[in-house]
Amino acid sequence: MGTIQHIIIDDTLRNIGKEDFSGYLCHAYCHAGFCTFSHRGRELRFQAGDCMIIPRRGDLVSHLVESPDFRVDVVYVTQEFIEISTPATNYGIRGHFSLFENPIMRLTPEQQRICALNFDYIKHRLAQTTHHFHRDAMKNAIECMILDFFDFHAQLHGTDRISSQSQQLMEQFVEMLEQGDFRRNREISYYADRLCVTPKYLSEVSKKVSGLPANYWITRYTALDISRLLRDRSLSFTDISDMFGFSSLSHFSRYVQNNLGVKPSDFRE
Repeated sequence: MGTIQHIIIDDTLRNIGKEDFSGYLCHAYCHAGFCTFSHRGRELRFQAGDCMIIPRRGDLVSHLVESPDFRVDVVYVTQEFIEISTPATNYGIRGHFSLFENPIMRLTPEQQRICALNFDYIKHRLAQTTHHFHRDAMKNAIECMILDFFDFHAQLHGTDRISSQSQQLMEQFVEMLEQGDFRRNREISYYADRLCVTPKYLSEVSKKVSGLPANYWITRYTALDISRLLRDRSLSFTDISDMFGFSSLSHFSRYVQNNLGVKPSDFRE
């Protein structure tokens, strides 16, 4: 891409997961039709009136099929630009965990109108390249979109308050998981030690923020990554087992069966 484009506009979801888009968060609003895809092991349907955020890891989206009448607005934003545009609120981490499970939100007619206006505004601002304060104008446009996504999510799921300390702890925990620490470290004590808290406290905070204990997220990230790699026929079971530091192939097979419900060989039949 040459110089980094912090914001990219698209009219299809087929670029999710491509190498050039690996550092971007995908924000989408569906105007018409629908598409289906697999995301983190679940089959999902994105249809007219829905908005969606795929946080980084677009490589976990597969088998995407768009209907002939599918019409979508897509805004890709780099993680760097998201961080400087996200408003000072501790709501984002709750949204992250919710989007991990299901990145799609069904909007009311009024929310649909607001969402469509946000996407149009971003496109309008992005085209104003001669604006003397173009970067600040784009930050403002992206911040408005983020705030409205937060509001859509809060109306769906409520607004339980989270302390800034819990917010920061969970952000650090998630960052370690996103970086793939689970490949070699699947004990909660490892994460707690790195974060200078007790395993019990980390799990309590995780449950308060996400509704689920820390061990759930460690296992979830691990199982999803293993399932993705098992579908890659260029990798042997031993290769994958070694990536995750299992002591033996039989130990790896037991882990897969216990956490994914099937044998490793079932992914390649």
